[in-house]
Amino acid sequence: MTEIALGFATLLHPTVLGFLLIGIVAGLIVGAIPGLNDNIAFAIFIPLSFSLSPTYAFALMVGLYCSAAVGGSIPAIMVKVPGTASAVLTAIDGHAMARNGFAGRALGIAITSSVFGGFSSALILLFFAPPMAAFALRFGYVENFSLGILGMASVIGLLGGSIIKGLLSAVLGLLVATIGFSLQTGYPRYTFGIDNLYEGVPFVPLLVGLFGITAVLELSEELIRDRRKGVASPDMPRITDSLFIGWPLAKRLLPTWLQCSLLGNVIGVIPGAGMLMAIYMGYERISHRYQRLFAGKPGEPEWGQGAPEGIAAPESANNAVVASSMVPLLSLGIPGNSVSALFIGAMMIQGMVPGPLLFIDHADIAWMIIVAFLVANVLMWPIAYALVRTISGMVFRLPKYVLVPTISLLCLTGAYSDENSVFSIGVAIASGIVGYATRRLGIPHAPLILALVLGRTIEDNLSNALNIGGGNWLIFLDPAEHPISVALMAGAALFIVGPLLSGARRRFQAQRRAAELELENG
Repeated sequence: MTEIALGFATLLHPTVLGFLLIGIVAGLIVGAIPGLNDNIAFAIFIPLSFSLSPTYAFALMVGLYCSAAVGGSIPAIMVKVPGTASAVLTAIDGHAMARNGFAGRALGIAITSSVFGGFSSALILLFFAPPMAAFALRFGYVENFSLGILGMASVIGLLGGSIIKGLLSAVLGLLVATIGFSLQTGYPRYTFGIDNLYEGVPFVPLLVGLFGITAVLELSEELIRDRRKGVASPDMPRITDSLFIGWPLAKRLLPTWLQCSLLGNVIGVIPGAGMLMAIYMGYERISHRYQRLFAGKPGEPEWGQGAPEGIAAPESANNAVVASSMVPLLSLGIPGNSVSALFIGAMMIQGMVPGPLLFIDHADIAWMIIVAFLVANVLMWPIAYALVRTISGMVFRLPKYVLVPTISLLCLTGAYSDENSVFSIGVAIASGIVGYATRRLGIPHAPLILALVLGRTIEDNLSNALNIGGGNWLIFLDPAEHPISVALMAGAALFIVGPLLSGARRRFQAQRRAAELELENG
């Protein structure tokens, strides 16, 4: 408790707290701009740390890290353009709810879910960092491969009505993930002599195109169609209802928050897993719960058409990853994801080496960072509620004919700023055209994105694990040497078999009801 008190004493200095507030507001704004993300925000703010003291710099970055994902939900809900990669699933039910006239409710669910997930991960970081870090150390090549398979298995629950189209989307993502240098052979694959592809297809411009440019093309299509019909284009969704969710809805969403926050905390401490795996697994898990408890009831929308749980699940999962990803960084010096890797860079600029010695040599800074995550999530709730109407009104109340070029400019600027390359703009445009075409064909994007994220990880860990095991594939199912891998593989099997059994049960029940009706009428 003495260390925690030391952290609070350092953080609650008025100037340090002021930098934390600046970071929270900046993260909300950056996250709300389509095409930008937390990585870009960190890259922009890290140079500022040269001229700031460590306490000011880290307070700013903690605030930025905590709120960027919340800001990303704003354009996801208002215009179906995720501000950050972590909001890709929020856009599905969030925008549908906004289209139905409940934009405020959707944003309120997103903010509250984010704060719940973020606060839970901050508590984990505060009280359970050492044992969680020890758990992360047990993940080697074998366990990380099995974790990737578990993540890909969660795609089965996101395929919707067409298994074939969903699998086609996943295969396309895996193929794109193979582009670039092979870490095993050192030879470039499918680069076609383009130097910019040696490190793979740039991920941020790819996401910007798939969601931002695709949304621009869809808005343009609506404008052209309405003009041909001679009718006025309907306005984009606006916040006309209350942002505050009542206790009945909060009580209903509590199990979703708890499950997805727990999942996000576990995924967060595993290096390399990241937010996207957490939100996809959480979204898939809660979709089954929704189908079981709420689907088909009066007043309840279909999953993907504005379900409250469809917003709460990804938002609580992605923010639960934020603080928990700092567990391996602060305890072991191992970054949990790309943003925490940038955090290491900021610490080294200040002459600090993350790891066990950090809590001895710079105890005040280390504990200040930990408690800052807790305080940032407490402050983020009222700040987000106060600013969300203003932030959404800056762009998303514009007419469509103004919104189309505005979003295009923001998306292309964000794509360019990722690597300061015109090639990134080309990637965004090309992936936007592909995204628009696949949308028209009814091919879902969710499996594609998850396959892009996990493809290279699965391939690299598979190769290294087989090298360690002498080519023995049973190494992944060895309960003596790799019990975690066995558990993850069992979980993957459940992800695959569960939806198939549920579908078979529904078909059997439908056939039985049809037979009963035939007997009654016969």
